[in-house]
Amino acid sequence: MAFARKHIYRIVGLIFGVAFLLLFSIRTGLYQKVFLRPQTLSLSSIGEVSERDSWMNIFQNDRKIGFSHTTFSREPSGYLLQETVYMRINTMGMVQDINIKTAGRLHPDFTIAELNFQIDSGRFRFVVEGTVSGNVLSVQTESAGDRRKMDFKIPEKTYLMVGIMNAVASAEFEPGQKFVFQVFDPATMGQQPVFVEVIGPEDIEIKGIQKRATKISLSLKGATQLAWIDDTGDVLKEKGLLGVALEKTDRHDALYGVALESSEDLTQTASVPSNMIIKDLDKLDRLRLEISGISLPGLRINGGRQSFKDPILEITRESLSGLPEDLNISDLGELEKVFLRPSPFIQSDNQKIQDLADEIVGAASPISPLEKLERLVGWVHQNIEKRPVLSMPDALSTLENRMGDCNEHAMLLAALARAAGIPCRVEAGLVYLRGRFYYHAWNLAYLGRWITIDALFGQIPADVSHIRFVTGSQQNQLDLMGLIGRIQISVINQ
Repeated sequence: MAFARKHIYRIVGLIFGVAFLLLFSIRTGLYQKVFLRPQTLSLSSIGEVSERDSWMNIFQNDRKIGFSHTTFSREPSGYLLQETVYMRINTMGMVQDINIKTAGRLHPDFTIAELNFQIDSGRFRFVVEGTVSGNVLSVQTESAGDRRKMDFKIPEKTYLMVGIMNAVASAEFEPGQKFVFQVFDPATMGQQPVFVEVIGPEDIEIKGIQKRATKISLSLKGATQLAWIDDTGDVLKEKGLLGVALEKTDRHDALYGVALESSEDLTQTASVPSNMIIKDLDKLDRLRLEISGISLPGLRINGGRQSFKDPILEITRESLSGLPEDLNISDLGELEKVFLRPSPFIQSDNQKIQDLADEIVGAASPISPLEKLERLVGWVHQNIEKRPVLSMPDALSTLENRMGDCNEHAMLLAALARAAGIPCRVEAGLVYLRGRFYYHAWNLAYLGRWITIDALFGQIPADVSHIRFVTGSQQNQLDLMGLIGRIQISVINQ
């Protein structure tokens, strides 16, 4: 099922979901809940934080692309934190608006009691509600009318990052002190460590006025952002990936001119140049590359069709010959069975997904797993409009809206494949197009052995320019953040 690469528009990378939101996630709720290790810091001695109403401009390379508004107020039982973020984002030449809202009720010691998070972009909407009771975080998600409940065991107390910043400022820590926070991310339904270092006091200029601030470094998955906070815990400035920054301002300035600007094309900005043009990709059985800048833990660059001996990566096209005519679920290994189960973003147990899978593969006439997969890939490729979507990718929303980029294609295909009895997971990395490598997502399906497939391109197997760095779940895609701006690729031969 070869794919003619005629339109750069068909590649929409993971940059928004995985990298760009990193800068804002610390403040807007994409990594809202923080588990603080007691041996490094205790908030029991921290006094009250002043109420505040804070506005910030959002820039990309000095171009205004949005604003944020945060309020922090006292309640009888503690504090109420509310935040709204609006951005105008350009991905592959398409400009879209995105709205993110977060509300959190905090105990007097800043630990979180309740959380509500929602992200809206066009026809896509994703909602997370959470409450903490003891060492259990109970979460309910809603997407395209599908509501799911999950409980997460949390080892220690849970905090909002904004509350942590207030505590760090109020406690007057010394430069060089370091802390580790375990972060729960509602965008991936997983936990990740965030490393925080107090760099020290620094004078910065905000709207032409010099202000004293405490500079802090926050690192997640090898990607680092900087934040400057004043002695009240108010964030004055943030600076992170892709030239994106936030800066404190007033209400009038924040709301003025938002609709006039958008970000630079994020997928283009994050892409990696190739040293040569790769021709006839559909015909290549092997590709050798020299790769540098990937010395990060968690990456899955070696294994399967990829062989990596630093710095050389060789990718071999998989063969479809000799695949079994049937898959017996009882004979599958534990790994394969894991990728038959539903997840918050891959709702393979939803009746709409199951009915569609049966309709596509033709439940009445038995066919091989490969034939089933070919029908499923063909349906997703032909029926899902290929366009950027700025939301949390999930299978059911993609089916309801019949549009999406590589993430949406991969989530929907994974759900349909699992509903049809085919183990399927999501992979992510880079893919070649017109002289550059773009961040991209695709699938790995088990047909007796694991085969790489791409529903957006309509490829079984996927071509050899698909460079896998992460595999498994959406949470694993966070490992890509540390690659942005560091990785370099040279094609050796094709």
